[in-house]
Amino acid sequence: MTQRASEQSAIKELRGFVVIKSELVQRLAARNPHLYQRDIENIVDGILGDIAEALARGDRVELRGFGTFSTKQWQAHTGRDPRTGDKVTVMEKQVPFFKTGKEMRERLNR
Repeated sequence: MTQRASEQSAIKELRGFVVIKSELVQRLAARNPHLYQRDIENIVDGILGDIAEALARGDRVELRGFGTFSTKQWQAHTGRDPRTGDKVTVMEKQVPFFKTGKEMRERLNR
C-alpha cells in the first residue's frame, strides 16, 4: 500500500470517508445511469475549473445552501524554516477560503 493510500485509509477511519474527484464522478454516474461517465467528468471538471478561474480573478463564488468560495489576502511576513530554524521571507499571496452556508451548517449539526 502506498503512503497516500494508507493516509487516505487513516483519514477515512477518522472522518468516515474522503471523496476524491474520480470517486465523486463514479458516485454521480451511479446515481445517473442515463448519463455517460465521461460527460459527468466533463461537467465536474467544468464546475471546478470555473470556480478556480473565478477565484483567480478575485471573484467570490456563492453556492446557495452549500457555501461560499473566496480568497483572502495574506500579507508578506518573515517566517521560519521548520527544518533549519532559519528566517525566510514569505511573499504576499492570495489563499482560497471556503465558508459553509447556513443550510450546510444546519445539516452538519443535526
